[in-house]
Amino acid sequence: MATTTATLEPSGPVSGAPATGRSVFRSSPALRMIGRRLLLAVPVVWGTTLLTFCLMNLLPGTAASALLGDSATPQEVALLNHKLGLDQPFVTRYFDWLGHALQGDLGTSLASGQSVTGLVFQRLEVSAELIVLAFLIALAAAVLVATLAARRPGGVADWVSVTLSTVGLSVPPFVISLVLVLVFAVNLKLVPPLGYVHLGTNVGWNLRTLILPACSLALGIFAVLNRLLRADLIDQLRTEDYVTTARAKGASPWRVLLRHALRNSMFGLLTVAGMQIGVLLGTTVVVEQIFSVPGVGQQLMSAIQNEDVPVVEGIVLVIAAITVLANLIADVLYAVLDPRIRHDSASS
Repeated sequence: MATTTATLEPSGPVSGAPATGRSVFRSSPALRMIGRRLLLAVPVVWGTTLLTFCLMNLLPGTAASALLGDSATPQEVALLNHKLGLDQPFVTRYFDWLGHALQGDLGTSLASGQSVTGLVFQRLEVSAELIVLAFLIALAAAVLVATLAARRPGGVADWVSVTLSTVGLSVPPFVISLVLVLVFAVNLKLVPPLGYVHLGTNVGWNLRTLILPACSLALGIFAVLNRLLRADLIDQLRTEDYVTTARAKGASPWRVLLRHALRNSMFGLLTVAGMQIGVLLGTTVVVEQIFSVPGVGQQLMSAIQNEDVPVVEGIVLVIAAITVLANLIADVLYAVLDPRIRHDSASS
């Protein structure tokens, strides 16, 4: 009589067997979150470039008429339009630019003939320095002021905190810039009102030329972060059980505030702070014009005036990518610092 032997296939992964890339990705909530964010970033960045191209196309005139001036004849404008390819249909021009951008080529400036990639990243170095300085000023000031305000709600420090936040949220950056120039540059003569000195030339003068524009950028971000942190600290000190436990163990008020409440409040602050990078990038367009800082914002304004579409598109693409990346980093840091986020992601 013949016998048959049944072979049982394992229903799950064998212990000790190497996991495939797909199973690793599935087992990591952080990787899944990053994947979802990156998938969402693609239509966001693409939509931003398309909207910018549409808006530039709606402007009266063309780059050729802006470059040649009012004295140019229609024949000269038409000839330059043909030379620059501006007489092509809108769809053709956009997808031609998009195809080159996907290959890392942001095109050539219609005004100067230079590579857009080189122009953008040369100016981006200056803007990055300004934004980092403004971000550090806003974050440090927000943590200091909000902590002092939460220590005694309704006190002098709390009143100062609320007043500064109200001013930062209410007054536009260009007004703040003009006030700072009038007070610290014109009246007190502590810093130069305009201009920029490269960091490699002189560190001291570099900081002197950037401190006013950085403070102009920082006040609005400080207002957002300060209000968030102050409210969260006060709420934790009043309602959280671990605060009551720490007080019952004899911890000093400052230790409870700094060691426990502030530490937990930093989680939410990180996420909101990451979202403010995009706001800083947008505000630099105005502030750099006022203080004559040769950054990407000043270059963007110049390109819009000259209807230099490749430069405008290149700058918008870089700004959108940086904003999306900053938000992604903030989300990842939040998940790493707070285990509850990872646990909730794994459960879902």
